[in-house]
Amino acid sequence: MSPRKIIIDTDPGQDDAVAILLALASPDEVEVLGITAVAGNVPLPLTQRNARIVCELAGRTDIPVFAGCDAPLKRKLVTAEHVHGKTGLDGPQLPDPTMPLQDKHGVDFIIDTLRDAPSGTVTLCPLGPLTNIATALQRAPDIAPKIQDIVLMGGAYFQVGNITPAAEFNIYVDPEAAEIVFKSGIPISVLPLDVTHKALVTAPRVEAFRTMGTEVGRMVAEWTDFFERFDKEKYGSEGAPLHDPCVPAYLIRPDLFTGRHINVEIETTSELTLGMTVADWWRVSGRAPNAMFMGDVDADGFFALLTERLARL
Repeated sequence: MSPRKIIIDTDPGQDDAVAILLALASPDEVEVLGITAVAGNVPLPLTQRNARIVCELAGRTDIPVFAGCDAPLKRKLVTAEHVHGKTGLDGPQLPDPTMPLQDKHGVDFIIDTLRDAPSGTVTLCPLGPLTNIATALQRAPDIAPKIQDIVLMGGAYFQVGNITPAAEFNIYVDPEAAEIVFKSGIPISVLPLDVTHKALVTAPRVEAFRTMGTEVGRMVAEWTDFFERFDKEKYGSEGAPLHDPCVPAYLIRPDLFTGRHINVEIETTSELTLGMTVADWWRVSGRAPNAMFMGDVDADGFFALLTERLARL
């Protein structure tokens, strides 16, 4: 079976970086056509830089990296330096990337790639706010049938929110973009906080990265050491959630995840619950399902996969 063709849309972020590494380490399952950066965890000049740093770390300077949208569709950008640090990849010392940033805008790359592809053969993998994806769908509605599916990290139901009491960060940053995506009619799979909060980077799991004896293993250990301090204090848990790598893990090993095909609506008007993913987990609304919303993960299997694949780099 040929690998699934994907575009990674991202706002690195330490966990985004690990997600990119996992995808690049799994060429038998996924073929990364390109990476588009979006403003989110940190502003766009840093997210596009960080994406190139990660590609160089993986030895994959052949992967084209594009800068996309620098602000949400209708709102002022909210960032998360309090979690990821000033650069988004705080922790280890990182050299400036030498591989070039592509001249084309990230949204144009998404549109052109999909228009050139046979219908239903490209999967979009957003790891940050959905601004680039929504902008592409608005600008070129004809691309929607070309998309095999959208597999995204975002939202929550049982875990509710991590940036406000009601909202997960990626959806909160650009709720209007999320609404466009969830109403697009494109098949969507969601890896929400309900899953990622079960994928905790505990001390033994960090040590497994460190003892790989590779530059990738060392960097991943230092990244997770950095951002887990914030989440462990916040949640009182034994480790930090490793959010974004759940997306490529789902593509590689979908059997590790369980969920329900349900309706998900995005709150865009309430000051109190802005950015909330109103997930009809119990199917009480009568609204038609529009997303496969994951609720659980085999955490040991997930980390076994992650460790085995990162050791290849």
